[in-house]
Amino acid sequence: MTARTGHERALDRHVVVLVEGRAVTGITPRLLAAAVLVLLGSLLGNVLLTRAYLGQRDAATAARASVGEMTQQRDGARDLAAACSDAVDDLRDLADRRKQEGEAARALAAARARTHEQRADQILAMPPAVPGDACTSAQHRVDNWLQGRAKP
Repeated sequence: MTARTGHERALDRHVVVLVEGRAVTGITPRLLAAAVLVLLGSLLGNVLLTRAYLGQRDAATAARASVGEMTQQRDGARDLAAACSDAVDDLRDLADRRKQEGEAARALAAARARTHEQRADQILAMPPAVPGDACTSAQHRVDNWLQGRAKP
């Protein structure tokens, strides 16, 4: 064995690291272990941040998709509401037409009823056709009434 100088013995306890092609001395094994731990911690932090980022990205993508679905549902509901409103307007127009037709029919029916009431009053105001025989008089009135209905 060759004799070593004090400086060479000190190098035995240090780790030599190459940094940019140059040997760096003076790094003890403890310092190297601490540096490795710091690097591992940094790597772990980066992994955790990446996972958090990817989770947030996925959540944002799902939220965008959900907003798109909700927008489609809202638009569909608006279309249905507009169609319903149009149908209600159509029904209102139909009801107004039927009301007018009904008013005309009621007016015509009232006029006919007045005519019939006048005719009934006229028939009842006439003296019996056969005095003293209500049955024959009633039969005579019915015959006249039926003849009146047969006329155009």
